[in-house]
Amino acid sequence: MDDRVPMSREGFDKLVKELEYLKTTKRREIADDIAKARAFGDLKENAEYDAAKNSQALNESRIATTSDKLARVQIIDESKIPKDQVFIGAKVLLKDLKNQDEFTYSIVPQDEADFDSGKISVTSPIAKGLLGLKVGDMTEIKIPAGVLKYKVLKISR
Repeated sequence: MDDRVPMSREGFDKLVKELEYLKTTKRREIADDIAKARAFGDLKENAEYDAAKNSQALNESRIATTSDKLARVQIIDESKIPKDQVFIGAKVLLKDLKNQDEFTYSIVPQDEADFDSGKISVTSPIAKGLLGLKVGDMTEIKIPAGVLKYKVLKISR
């Protein structure tokens, strides 16, 4: 099984920054919270202490998960991806053939998806329906809510 995690350079840098924050700033904040909670006395019935310890466990879990992911990252080499087709890393200007609206999606690795920012996961139904298309191509993509009909107007990186 291939356990590599494809990621853009931007996504990698963001994850490295997050890990550094979790290991330094967040750990210090939690240690301070634990120290303050201990000052309240009896730890058996100390909700603040329990909350701080839970926060510490969650933070350490996130550090382990992020470290593991970073160890398996494969930076996507966009120079090897065709620029005239929709693939991961592409920014695609689409026209909705039903209502004539135009909008842009960026096709990104799953961990970098943010629909509100127009970044959709390469594993999403919409991205899968766009992969390999060229400017001028039309497609019908089946999603749970129905069928989307798009025309590719522009592809950029």
